[in-house]
Amino acid sequence: MSSSITIAPPFDEAELVAKAKAGDHVAFSELVEHYERRVFRMAKQITQNEEDAEDVLQETFLKAYSHLEDFQGNSKFYTWLVRIAVNEALMKLRKRRSDKTVPLDDPIDTGEDVVVREIAVWEDDPEQRYSREELGGILDDAIQGLKPAYRTVFVLRDIEELSIEETAEALGLSISAVKSRLLRARLQLREKLTRLFKRKGNDALAYL
Repeated sequence: MSSSITIAPPFDEAELVAKAKAGDHVAFSELVEHYERRVFRMAKQITQNEEDAEDVLQETFLKAYSHLEDFQGNSKFYTWLVRIAVNEALMKLRKRRSDKTVPLDDPIDTGEDVVVREIAVWEDDPEQRYSREELGGILDDAIQGLKPAYRTVFVLRDIEELSIEETAEALGLSISAVKSRLLRARLQLREKLTRLFKRKGNDALAYL
């Protein structure tokens, strides 16, 4: 008796969205299954709390489902989801009132205001002193120390790998504002990690 291998059809976001808008609950479930891990990871990076990230995940897909007709298809469905998730995550931060920083939607000067900083460097590569897991934990802690406005842009651009344009669209910001915040986030991370390692030598943060 011969057995056949079932190959799953390729993921087609546009087709699934169209079916979901037509009332196909299975299609929407496929969208949820495809994106829920990414949304949760992003929410956790922003809220710094697993329970809040779970709430953000639930609220994001509930709102996406109830406002599905509002999605016009002018951007990727995931970019639209990101915008909902970011709004939910920032609301969590505001409710907690534990972070007294500038809200994400406050204006920011994107002119020629970048201060050149002298970044200390290390004698040896941190990867020679720490395991990848330890380095990951150190980087996560440094990211969590960023202000929400900078952390959110960094997470979307450098962790979720959205383009500058997609990040700007998801957050409702100008491209210049995204670039300015991303640069500041990267500089602050380099500074935080430099202080942490407290060593001089070859720069091991070229990837940031």
